[in-house]
Amino acid sequence: MFRLVVREHIMIAHSFKGEVFGPAQKLHGATFIVDLELSRRTLDENGIVCDIGLLSELLASVLKPLNYQNLDELQQFEGMNTTTEVLAEHITKQVAAQIHDGALGAEAKAAMDCIKVTLGESHVAWASYEMSLND
Repeated sequence: MFRLVVREHIMIAHSFKGEVFGPAQKLHGATFIVDLELSRRTLDENGIVCDIGLLSELLASVLKPLNYQNLDELQQFEGMNTTTEVLAEHITKQVAAQIHDGALGAEAKAAMDCIKVTLGESHVAWASYEMSLND
């Protein structure tokens, strides 16, 4: 399996509901390192998984509506704890939708097997969400 990873970051604010979150129940900020990984079984005719520039642009476009936002105020997260895991799933599904819509080209759309997004919230903690693109 071949894999390609691009990286970006976002800065957000949010708060959590629930005793388990302790002081994070109060509004606080976070900077996440976001790694987007695509995998496929064979390389394309150019010997690549996909165009790195296109993939970087796609990730940036998905992250832009979240960057510098208080996630507590965004409708798509209403009533949710925007944990690292929840954000990883949200970003993964947004990227997958754009790939299905052809953002990386028809050949790449057909050939991709899996997408994974990993959010690093510190140097010691991160969470990922992974899904098949062929379902």
